[in-house]
Amino acid sequence: MNRPRVSLVLLSSVFATGMAEASSLAEKLAARHEALLEERREELPRLSDPFGVPDRAILVIEPTPWQRLPVAAWRGNVVATVFWVGEMPTQNNPMPNLASAWDPNWVDNFGGYDHPVRREGFCPEGFVPKLNPFYVALPYNDIGADGYHRPEASEVIPWFWQDFRGDGVSVCKGRWIAIHQAGKVCYAQWEDVGPFQTDHWQYVFGGAEPRDNRNGGAGIDVSPAVRDFLELRSGDRVQWRFVEARDVPEGPWHDWSPR
Repeated sequence: MNRPRVSLVLLSSVFATGMAEASSLAEKLAARHEALLEERREELPRLSDPFGVPDRAILVIEPTPWQRLPVAAWRGNVVATVFWVGEMPTQNNPMPNLASAWDPNWVDNFGGYDHPVRREGFCPEGFVPKLNPFYVALPYNDIGADGYHRPEASEVIPWFWQDFRGDGVSVCKGRWIAIHQAGKVCYAQWEDVGPFQTDHWQYVFGGAEPRDNRNGGAGIDVSPAVRDFLELRSGDRVQWRFVEARDVPEGPWHDWSPR
């Protein structure tokens, strides 16, 4: 008669143990679930604002991207002024031209004073220049005051790495330029920097207009030889562009000796 009672006791014990284990497991699951929820709560701000955008919007106006003109593109309607080797300072030309931006002995290397009035052909009277009398100045110097290339030079000058010969050696000096005016085209070499500006790469290599200056916004200086070939006056408007040396035709810019 005692056996059923024992079985009942055993079953009750097993049931109680199972209930305790189930309760413990439920508590563990509840604790783990709460921990998971807390972790999600902490992540929620970052998920809703993954890039850390500030509470208030900030208006950012980006500058218009600079675009380099094709090397052979014409720069049009540019005021040209006349300058010359050996020119002394005047009201509209505050810097003497005894030296150029890239040649401290410009007058001596040229062979003398490139007189703008006393001329023999396309040369100054009395001597044949040792350097090309067809020269121009543009308002950009690729060499900075520290004697090294400007930081932007390698980015804005199309032929920079093609002509690079070391720090402090200009890749602009001697570059050929075509100048057009009234149906005639003259060829000259870039030998100095101006008028007035020395850092206006946005105009020289891009599509910007020349900066205002006391010479009516002039954007190119031309030599007396260029003036005489084109029959222009200082202040006239011209078009100009870069050209490769191989594309420069025969003319007095290659053989300037008076005949």
